[in-house]
Amino acid sequence: MIGYSVKSIKRDETLTWLKDMHYAKRVPMIMYAFGLYFKNTLKGVVTYGKPVSKDLCICICGEKYKSEVTELNRLVLLDNKKNEASFLVSNSFKLLPKPLIIVSYADSNYHHNGYVYQATNFIYTGLSKPRTKFIMGGKDLSERTLSGYQKGISRQEVLKKYNIQVTKQLGKHRYIYFLGSKKDKKQRLKHLLLDKLPYPKGQNKDYKVNFTPSTQGLLL
Repeated sequence: MIGYSVKSIKRDETLTWLKDMHYAKRVPMIMYAFGLYFKNTLKGVVTYGKPVSKDLCICICGEKYKSEVTELNRLVLLDNKKNEASFLVSNSFKLLPKPLIIVSYADSNYHHNGYVYQATNFIYTGLSKPRTKFIMGGKDLSERTLSGYQKGISRQEVLKKYNIQVTKQLGKHRYIYFLGSKKDKKQRLKHLLLDKLPYPKGQNKDYKVNFTPSTQGLLL
């Protein structure tokens, strides 16, 4: 893509994008962050970090490869023009250490099917388990943070005291990508414990979401 480039960026440069533009309104654990630039103007951000769940790291390819599992945990684009998302993801892969096992999710609760992952040849492994979602002050609240609020009182008392909303969430579409040499990929594919499934499809490529009348973003 003429005029575009992908570069490593500092964590601080991602904060505004992730807090203001991503629907989760919170910053995940970030190990690597990359920016999509068009003529020196930042147009998108992708970040990677260790998954919160240790079980997830094991369930993909077992104990042997659990340390390689890394989550693509945020992908945000300002305009979401054609091919920008796949360009950012594929070129960020070139800048990551190898080998790695990349896992990422498309949120079915927001009607996301993960078309950018399909365009970059991720393996689709189905839906994650449904979960309970907690919201306080309009922001997602993790189980870990919620537990910190309990301090000897019951879960129900915490929910009432802090006016925390509880909703049931559908499972998310889970995608896997093996990053490394042909030999690395082949070895890890042999150990894949999850089923390889056909890509989910929808009537519309519904990952475009309006933030303001002039701003669009890819939210995954």
